[in-house]
Amino acid sequence: MKSGQALIMLLVFVAVAITITTAAIMILFTNSQATADVYSGQSAYVLAESGAENALIRLLRDPGYTGGDTLTIGTGIATISVTGSEPKTITSIGTDGNYQRRIQIVVSLANNILSVISWREISP
Repeated sequence: MKSGQALIMLLVFVAVAITITTAAIMILFTNSQATADVYSGQSAYVLAESGAENALIRLLRDPGYTGGDTLTIGTGIATISVTGSEPKTITSIGTDGNYQRRIQIVVSLANNILSVISWREISP
């Protein structure tokens, strides 16, 4: 080897190692951010489901229930509204941070019998 070639090879290997390490760190950061986003989205969905189930129970106890409640569960909230007379439409919005998910349930309530006509997630 000529004088100085070892130093040049060492610098090339260090540059390659730094590039690989930087790429790995960027991938880890991106994956952890995506995981946090998925968790917040799922949490918002669970909050919306909880609000919808709460509204169903309240309708069974009081057929005149119209919603307007906000439930705080952990760090999120569920906002409930009930519209219509027969059938009634329950809309529950779960919010966790910047994420929102909405559940809409259409129910029929006759002779103290609550029948679920549809239960679905809706777009904002």
